[in-house]
Amino acid sequence: MPEERPSVLTPDEASSPDADLSTLAPLRWPVFRMLWIVWLASNICMWMNDVAAAWLMTSLTTSPVWVALVQTAATLPVFLFGLPSGALADMLDRRRFYIATQFWVAGVALVLCATVLTGTVTPPLLLLLTFANGIGLAMRWPVYSAVVPELIPRTQLPAALALNGITMNASRIVGPLLAGALIASIGSAAVFVLNAVLSLASGFMLMRWKREHKPDPLGRQRLWSAMRVGVQFVRQSPRLKAVLLRIALFFFHSTALIALLPLVARGLQGGDAATFTVLLASMGMGAIATAFLMPRLRQLLARDQVVLYGTLLQSGATLMMAFAPNVAVAVPAMFVAGMAWIATANSLSVSAQLALPDWVRARGMSIYQMAIMGASAFGAGLWGQVAALSTVQLSLLVAALTGGTAMWLATRFVVDLQIEEDLTPSHVLPVPVAEQPPATGHVLVSIDYRIDPARAADFERVMQDSRRSRLAQGALEWHLLRDISDPGHYTEQIVDESWTEHLRRFDRVTAADIALRERKLAFHLDEAPPRVTRYAVDTPRT
Repeated sequence: MPEERPSVLTPDEASSPDADLSTLAPLRWPVFRMLWIVWLASNICMWMNDVAAAWLMTSLTTSPVWVALVQTAATLPVFLFGLPSGALADMLDRRRFYIATQFWVAGVALVLCATVLTGTVTPPLLLLLTFANGIGLAMRWPVYSAVVPELIPRTQLPAALALNGITMNASRIVGPLLAGALIASIGSAAVFVLNAVLSLASGFMLMRWKREHKPDPLGRQRLWSAMRVGVQFVRQSPRLKAVLLRIALFFFHSTALIALLPLVARGLQGGDAATFTVLLASMGMGAIATAFLMPRLRQLLARDQVVLYGTLLQSGATLMMAFAPNVAVAVPAMFVAGMAWIATANSLSVSAQLALPDWVRARGMSIYQMAIMGASAFGAGLWGQVAALSTVQLSLLVAALTGGTAMWLATRFVVDLQIEEDLTPSHVLPVPVAEQPPATGHVLVSIDYRIDPARAADFERVMQDSRRSRLAQGALEWHLLRDISDPGHYTEQIVDESWTEHLRRFDRVTAADIALRERKLAFHLDEAPPRVTRYAVDTPRT
């Protein structure tokens, strides 16, 4: 199998056919193509399970809250376990981790099948097993997201993410169609059996993947430490925070349509399981059609414009569905909803990927997915409760109006500058060597600067950028000390969790960090560089 593709094009590659930016271009790379097929099968399983579980719940109870909670149970695991799974995906062999998730999903599907066949399934048990299936999704999503940029040129990343959107929405069509056909002809148990078979087949296909796992020479990072660093990186990235706000707002409001769709389908003239399937398929068709238009759309509009217009389009489609009298009106509305979904989600996903370096990519994308699923889970519960207290139509109406307004406010007041930095590790700074490196305890780094007091305000502003950089790399603490008796003397202090974690930061220094270092040194007046001192901080014994 060919080696995986680097994520940066050389000058020769930039003028070659490999630089093709069409939507289907990433499928030319064999490893990406194989994983894309596995991802398609995985998403078909997900949609089959969601459709079967949602329809099964409507046969167990007529309560809108219980029906909407199926969507919550399916998405909440990603919110709860997304960050640990992202940390594990950055630490462990991604190939083996991905395979394990497929077998987990297969096992849950078999248990679901057994409960249906024995007649022991109840609304609480169905939610519990749907939650367990969601754990598999929570574990595999960060792995796939982190691997994709390894397999293709960076310039083809937007196309690859559009293909992932096609996968999601093709599965939105195929999954419900298969599930609907099986439910109508054989029963819900057959859906869960097919889920198990496809998941097992995907796991065995992944075994053909020859990815070489390269262990970190500094050893495996502790899980809690890896999670902390991932959160810190996101917190110190204004661009990622803007993306997370937008994606959470979009899915919190748009999930009302998906969560209440079984009830909307039943309320249409002649509505039944087939109607529900057709509506989901219509949404998938709209998304697939729009995915092929994304390259042109990216040329015409800035990403924030795509996000805002996509959200407004989604709100319009939700309003149409709230008052649709029959399938003839509902199908076009769901097609438009699919168009809005792919345009908004793809634009925000590209922004998130481009804001993440490889060393923290799985954790960053897991937090991104947590924002999606957390917003979807809580949104589904809220809109289901609104529907229970009033009507389904009023719930959709409120979700549509507040969704468009919230996104307009976000794009107006929380600016995403969309500045793309080179996040490739530079390996320019020499790695420190200690005669007796501390085996335990924190490490404190002290850097002394001599500056012109008249430029102190400018220096302190630049040092705030240094603070964000150090914390994003994983430092525990950062402080800037000003000498009271000598206003030109400043000391930058960084506290690292351990000597090993201190060394890891040198592997995370990017070209942007080197440029920031030069900005700081421009303030330093002495001919000699700033003095750097490292201290071992012993942990007091109790």
